[in-house]
Amino acid sequence: MSSRLFGTDGIRGTANNYPMTADVALALGKAAGRYFRRGDHRHTVVIGKDTRRSGYMIESALMAGFIASGMDVMLVGPMPTPGVAFLTRSLRADIGVMISASHNPFHDNGIKIFGPDGFKLSDEIEDEITAMINAQDDTGLAKPRELGRGDRLNDARGRYIESLKASFPKGMSLNGLKIVVDCANGAAYHLAPYLFWELGADIEKIGTHPDGFNINDRCGSTHPQRLREGVLEHGADLGIALDGDADRIVLMDEHGKLVDGDYIMAMIAAYWHKQSRLNGHAVVATQMSNLGLERYLNGLGIDLHRTNVGDRYVVEKMRADNLNLGGEQSGHIILSDFATTGDGLLAGLQILAVLCDTQKPLSEFARPYTALPQNIENVRTEQPVDLNLPAIQAAIKAGEERLKNNGRLFVRKSGTEPLVRVMAEADNEQLMNEVIADVAEVIEKAAAAS
Repeated sequence: MSSRLFGTDGIRGTANNYPMTADVALALGKAAGRYFRRGDHRHTVVIGKDTRRSGYMIESALMAGFIASGMDVMLVGPMPTPGVAFLTRSLRADIGVMISASHNPFHDNGIKIFGPDGFKLSDEIEDEITAMINAQDDTGLAKPRELGRGDRLNDARGRYIESLKASFPKGMSLNGLKIVVDCANGAAYHLAPYLFWELGADIEKIGTHPDGFNINDRCGSTHPQRLREGVLEHGADLGIALDGDADRIVLMDEHGKLVDGDYIMAMIAAYWHKQSRLNGHAVVATQMSNLGLERYLNGLGIDLHRTNVGDRYVVEKMRADNLNLGGEQSGHIILSDFATTGDGLLAGLQILAVLCDTQKPLSEFARPYTALPQNIENVRTEQPVDLNLPAIQAAIKAGEERLKNNGRLFVRKSGTEPLVRVMAEADNEQLMNEVIADVAEVIEKAAAAS
């Protein structure tokens, strides 16, 4: 097996191909089970999944591995990723596992792991578990009398819905609001519409008929066209779109205009700052968030801290600095007063609270700043390329010098695909595109020569 299984967000790949095979899942269950088995109590792992057909295979293999390690397995079926994190803490489980490839199409799958505190694992713990798998050493597996057992948690959906409703301000109601909810035929298909309906909203549903293959298929947060059409067709006050595992959210205002994660963070930050609820007068975002967001927050007296791409790095910075709001432009919004990971439904409720409190339509405060033109070119690299090569570094430095204080350049390798992403933003769109093209050309040449 590979020396490094985990990427930026757990393990991910094409289903039934390495590393997303039953063999790897079995080995992972045995290794992670042994790693988190501490003390004499009955150990428990919570396993949730989204709606991909391959989830059955991965779930069964993980279950066998954890039982072999001496852990009891609690299956919760289709459940949003943040719901698994919540249940891990709520049930005092020793580990939580989510089977999902998030916003990817059905043929991919992935495995995300949460520790007993509900937070994603650190690189160090992931490396230790990987080393246990690579050693192919089954020493420490449970003896026959110590084998775990499997069961299902029948009220998982209700527990999670009630936890979300508890985050909504008491005495506030969604009565009178019409909301279109797009669940991406994913993990939240059976609970998201009911959450908003129970709080009083009139609901129109999209993407609530999963068949194992249609997750994220022309629906959800990465394909918002259906949400736009639904909002306009039904004359809705707003639309909410989730991704396959519901840890991302994008919104659509009543006029059919998209509201991404940067704008969502801006709205919550301004509202919380006014109420003195924003810890540290700061927000955490990644290098991909628009410079317009940074300028807007700075104008309010709010700092913006940037991290590497990936919500786990946002969470790490938030925890280190005791901050309670962070996220990504893609729609991962972390509200640490309520949750340990990005939660699309939770973020949606906080925006709805702003709407209800201000009695204004979403369009009136959804875009408090003008985003700078931003573009990304994905350079495919069939062979690994070293971004520290002198030619690449020189191109990056030249691009940064051209943009100076009027924009940003950010170059990174994808954590899930053989791509190098070249992103730039600037007040001058033509200059931005020229910089991107120049850097991408140098990377392409370096990749071809490797």
